[in-house]
Amino acid sequence: MKKLYKVFRQGLIFENPLLMLMIGLCSAIAVTTSVSNGIGMGLAMTFVLLFSEVIISLFRKLIPSAIRIPVFIIVIAAFTTMVDLVMKAYFPDLSKSMGVFIPLIVVNCIIMGRVEAFASKQNLVSVIADSLGMGLGYTWVLIGLAAVRELLGNGTLAGIQIMPSSYQPILFFILPPGGFFVFSLFIAFNIWLKKKMEASQRTKELAAKKEAA
Repeated sequence: MKKLYKVFRQGLIFENPLLMLMIGLCSAIAVTTSVSNGIGMGLAMTFVLLFSEVIISLFRKLIPSAIRIPVFIIVIAAFTTMVDLVMKAYFPDLSKSMGVFIPLIVVNCIIMGRVEAFASKQNLVSVIADSLGMGLGYTWVLIGLAAVRELLGNGTLAGIQIMPSSYQPILFFILPPGGFFVFSLFIAFNIWLKKKMEASQRTKELAAKKEAA
């Protein structure tokens, strides 16, 4: 369990796909103009990542190395199509607001990278922990970015008016430069949190060694 928790935690903080690995940035900046978009994109990505990694892990020994990339793309495309069709059927407004970024999940570097680097080499249980960690790590960053950008840029959260009527929205935060500015603050916070957690872990290890001695 400790090993699985470590794998799960890597995606949330230490190897966060957006803040540490710096992949999938285009869609992240594009869709985080509202909290609704951030939640929708995060859940869609997590679903595709989870089931793609599970399928690849289950059949990893049967997939010839020479054609593994085409097979990975087909699996990812299948789950991406499912998400796209479900969103169009049940959440048409959300699907329309995110435009092409839902279909483009199929070529998102996060999913392809985790499938190639992790799912194709690890067992099912480890793969589930990895995909959930990476997916939720991606999702919390999207929601955080969207909350700051929507609140300061529109005065709302998920379309609900939060700021007083006298508040003048700051358009800068809705535009891409504002998105990158907020994103840089999140990177700084994540690095600070990572260092703090690592320092805490070292302290515990030293204390354990002293007790053992």
